Amino acid sequence: MTRQVSLSVNDAPISLDYFVQAFIDHTVSGMIESLEGTAPVKTATLAIDGERVSVTLNGAPVPINAFVSKILRSTTAGMVSPLKGVRTVEKLRIEVSR
Repeated sequence: MTRQVSLSVNDAPISLDYFVQAFIDHTVSGMIESLEGTAPVKTATLAIDGERVSVTLNGAPVPINAFVSKILRSTTAGMVSPLKGVRTVEKLRIEVSR
């Protein structure tokens, strides 16, 4: 599978090796695809800005409630916080394309 994954934290791009790209792809895609009414990921964007979380799947916004927003924010921040160059996660953007 050819995939492209990009990550920026606090507006700084984070370099990703193959393992981390695959891990982020599978984790983010799995979270998004588990939401009601979603389809398989061709392109997806997960963006966090403070407490605000937004998800775009295949070019369309995905409605999420407060509970889902907290789960996505907590899981994603925990996943990227150990990466080199990441200290705190206030703003984050993950883009996946397959």
